[in-house]
Amino acid sequence: MLRQLHIRNYALIEELDIPFHPGFSVITGETGAGKSIILGAIGLLLGQRATHLPSLPEGKKCTVEAHFDISNYDMNAFFTDNDIDYDPEDTILRREISSTGKSRMFINDTPVTLSLIRELGEQLIDIHSQHQNLLLNKEDFQLNVIDIMAADGVQLNDYKSTFTAYSQANRQLNELIEEIERNKENEEYLRFQFNELEEAKLVDGEQEELEQMSETMTHSEEIKSTLYDITNSLNGEQNGIVNLLKSSAQQLHHIEKVFPAAEELATRLESTHIEMKDIAQEMEAKLEDIDFNPQQLEALNERLDRIYSLQQRFHVNSVSELLEIHHTIQEQLSHINNSEDELEEKRQQVKDLLAQSTKKAKALTDIRTKAAKLVENELKKRLIPLGIQNVRFQIQISPKPLAQDGADKVSFLFSANKSGDLQPISQIASGGEIARVMLSLKAMISGAVKLPTIIFDEIDTGVSGRVAEQMAQIMHEMGENKRQVISITHLPQIAAMGMNHYKVLKEDTSTATVSKMSLLTYDERVAEIAQMLSGSDISQAALDNARALLKTNKS
Repeated sequence: MLRQLHIRNYALIEELDIPFHPGFSVITGETGAGKSIILGAIGLLLGQRATHLPSLPEGKKCTVEAHFDISNYDMNAFFTDNDIDYDPEDTILRREISSTGKSRMFINDTPVTLSLIRELGEQLIDIHSQHQNLLLNKEDFQLNVIDIMAADGVQLNDYKSTFTAYSQANRQLNELIEEIERNKENEEYLRFQFNELEEAKLVDGEQEELEQMSETMTHSEEIKSTLYDITNSLNGEQNGIVNLLKSSAQQLHHIEKVFPAAEELATRLESTHIEMKDIAQEMEAKLEDIDFNPQQLEALNERLDRIYSLQQRFHVNSVSELLEIHHTIQEQLSHINNSEDELEEKRQQVKDLLAQSTKKAKALTDIRTKAAKLVENELKKRLIPLGIQNVRFQIQISPKPLAQDGADKVSFLFSANKSGDLQPISQIASGGEIARVMLSLKAMISGAVKLPTIIFDEIDTGVSGRVAEQMAQIMHEMGENKRQVISITHLPQIAAMGMNHYKVLKEDTSTATVSKMSLLTYDERVAEIAQMLSGSDISQAALDNARALLKTNKS
């Protein structure tokens, strides 16, 4: 739960450092004092967009930091999975926004992404604002309420996994049908292309070899002339390099007794002689191999022309690419030849997965139907003390096509009177009635979901008197169950019920208007509640009434 909140340079808040406590707490203050700013700052930690930011001087930044005690909640896996230090008694979420608008997020001083701080923040705080009452109009919210109360998470995830597999298989089936239809339309042309490439009997790497052979044969006379001249220079009887090297080595051997260095020089010349003799022999052999053959050259060029023609037709530059196209066309033709077998196999897979999804959706419907009855009864019990004496509430579950959340369409039907038809709650309930329904739902859900902190932003809109006291009692009970409940309220009946009372006020300084927040003492609470009862002119009767409210709520 939230233990400490620190805000700096956010909207009208220059610096705020405020502790929070377990149980049920209330926040009061005049309209415009800055209560929404406090919620906006907390919203930054939940990954919401930055709004209400003042124009900050260069180098200054807006900072929102919250400390949480999550020791009663099993969240170790989140920190382990994301390689973040785990301190259950002091988990710190921090967001910093620079004067340029750049935002940085941290969990326990580890830099994280916006999506990650949002993921953790949503597990720590639930802010229920007035606009969230509109969720009651949403079918997915109504279905989610039923799933939470049904505790069907395992069955729902199992269904979603099967439905996802079914959706993927069905998409693949449609893609396969389209592919086969396209291929059949082009079958004749595909077979022509395949046969053309098949008859060419292409070999990877042959193009380079053929091009080299063609070049060599085209320049055969030049090559032979060059090899002949070099061979003659090496093997000439009188001035041939090979004979000169041999003779020079022999001469050095004759003087090696009187000139010892001659022995090494002679050895080196002999090695050179052997190498040059070997080169000369190899050149003679290659000279014999070089021969201009017009028929062979014509055959080489014809083969190359065929390769070039295929490359131009298929818009590629190599034989390897032609071979790849050949293989692709072969696979397409294979699809055509085996299309019925593939289609039948895929259709059977889709059929099986559809049957499994339908069966699992039916099981979900059964679980949800039972849970819906429990929710109906529980909600009626909660709404009667909240002033809706003749409430009728029914959850209608009707079938819909299979979807990611199952095959159930959920509608909350409501009537506050004994007579009259039940209608969708969004069409018939007043604002005050919707607020009471939402509070009752939140109270039920909070018992099923482990959520450390719940903040209600003026959930009491449209109610007063005894109903407000009952709503306060519900929030107080929610706060007793190892949870922290904070209510922003304008009603003295709810403010008096809080175990802790905070006040937000706006002050004018010499340079600016700022919002501040403080934890009230008992006497300050009496004055604040009295003001809420009677207005700016606080009477003795209002003070006595405030003390009576506080005394009653403490008993």
